[in-house]
Amino acid sequence: MGGEAGSAAAAAGSEGRVKSLGLVFEDERKGCYSSGETVAGHVLLEAAEPVALRALRLEAQGRATASWGSSTGAAAPAATSEVEYLNVRLSLREPPAGEGILLLQPGKHEFPFSFQLPSEPLVTSFTGKYGSIQYCVRAVLERPQAPDQSVKRELQVVSHIDVNTPALLTPVLKTQEKMVGCWFFTSGPVSLSAKIERKGYCNGEAIPIYAEIENCSSRLIVPKAAIFQTQTYLASGKTKTVRLMVANVRGNHIASGSTDTWNGKTLKIPPVTPSILDCCIIRVHYSLAVYIHIPGAKKLMLELPLVIGTVPYNGFGSRNSSVASQFIMDMSWLTLTLPEQPEAPPNYADVVSEEEFSRHVPPYPQPPNCEGESCCPMFACIQEFRFQPPPLYSERKKLNYDSLAPSRIPKEDTPRVQC
Repeated sequence: MGGEAGSAAAAAGSEGRVKSLGLVFEDERKGCYSSGETVAGHVLLEAAEPVALRALRLEAQGRATASWGSSTGAAAPAATSEVEYLNVRLSLREPPAGEGILLLQPGKHEFPFSFQLPSEPLVTSFTGKYGSIQYCVRAVLERPQAPDQSVKRELQVVSHIDVNTPALLTPVLKTQEKMVGCWFFTSGPVSLSAKIERKGYCNGEAIPIYAEIENCSSRLIVPKAAIFQTQTYLASGKTKTVRLMVANVRGNHIASGSTDTWNGKTLKIPPVTPSILDCCIIRVHYSLAVYIHIPGAKKLMLELPLVIGTVPYNGFGSRNSSVASQFIMDMSWLTLTLPEQPEAPPNYADVVSEEEFSRHVPPYPQPPNCEGESCCPMFACIQEFRFQPPPLYSERKKLNYDSLAPSRIPKEDTPRVQC
């Protein structure tokens, strides 16, 4: 007993006994975690000599922090705010009861760990100019006569957003017009209409943009489109906003008196943080802006709200929208002008010979015997309609013309002009 206590005391008084301390996750290929999932791994410790420790613990923390200093001077308090989302503490190794020190023998040691993330939604990891949302796992080695030694790994967390929800499948459309010039020296309006098929998209998707630009001004204009990320930070009752352009596309020049149409001009979404909508101090919004640069005037801009999600589009909404668009196209005939007294179609017997008529008329079906229990309903005995369809209007017109032709043929006693 005295020898073990002496060796433990000797190990406690020595420093630099730990050769390496590491932390690995069970699945290193897993990019991110979500609410309710299990985080598992090992703490790796390699000792060159016997090491005395008080405890080896694991900490998992996650919090959102927003802060910035005051522009009036260092004496003014800084704006700061913090929200905690995760706080887990696990003991991986501790001395037996009644003993304050544990002795680890030289060599490599592995300490497994496992914990479950909270079931309530966690906010997506994010780092911005005035704040961050970070999750980390840290292993802490407490030693008796040496500073604590620790190793930390960042844990990427994502709050999933399904873009297939009805709210995110709704098309977005805006229209705006701007007069170019000032006072009485106006040169004409510039009008802009823009539309996207749905509100929700994911990273890597290409957004088809539909736009109509009409330039009635006297200037050459250039239409453009861009995706903007807007970061909003709230701390101590104050707000900071950061706006970044993450992708853009340019259209062709439009001369005075001309129009241009974007029939699905694409703008690809780069790898960006998904929308953060459920954090009370840090929010990340996106918008698709379609705008026109007008020389000598303020640009005309339309901003369409955009949500960057994590669950990709499954395509079912496209089928529904295509059916809807087809329905709209099919109903376009209602806008045509109809004649006040439309011509009635001819009787079928008038355009089909009696021989052909009799050949296609089926025999009159005999009524079924309904005395038995297995009598079928009346509509089951209806015969298929086998008449040939009426001729086309052009053919019908030719038939009417041929019926009038004999009256136009000159009679025999009519004198003919010799040429």
